Amino acid sequence: MQNPNIKIQKTDVLANDYYLLNKVTFNYLNKKGVWITQNREVYDRGNGAGILLYNKEKKTVILTRQFRLPSYLNENPSGMLIEVCAGLLDADHPEQCIIRETEEETGYRIQDVKKVMETYMSPGAVTEILYLFVGEYDASMKVSDGGGLENEQEEIEVLEWPFEKAYNMIATGEIRDAKTILLLQYGKINLGL
Repeated sequence: MQNPNIKIQKTDVLANDYYLLNKVTFNYLNKKGVWITQNREVYDRGNGAGILLYNKEKKTVILTRQFRLPSYLNENPSGMLIEVCAGLLDADHPEQCIIRETEEETGYRIQDVKKVMETYMSPGAVTEILYLFVGEYDASMKVSDGGGLENEQEEIEVLEWPFEKAYNMIATGEIRDAKTILLLQYGKINLGL
């Protein structure tokens, strides 16, 4: 991970409550061969995983709706976002994480998932890598109502919609979450939904 053109000078912890916010002072060698010093705030919330659950026979997908404070603070009047199921890895491998999160959030116990990509969602400020998956579901996999974990204060609404309805909600602006848009587009191109 060592880039000879980057030298970290110091890291100051600005906050370490729910996640870690650091102020990093670093030098980098620019294209003119001059060392430049900069400061950046970097938010480390850990890595995460997300999944598009789809039923090829019914041509449906499972999505979630929940309140997201940052979106509320930035021009989302209700604060509610429609998203694919997702969560932080904690100490799990990405596949283990998304299988666990799928059951907690949606109530479906899936076994097989396919990783389709890894992405930095906001690399200018956030360290997170998001591992994105697709996985098939059917009614036999439903083991609970989902909705998230009470001890994590989650209140997640589970949505089963026709794929085309969800896909068209990108164009109408009803779906604005980047991981969800990426996975719905993947579904359109690669899954024949």
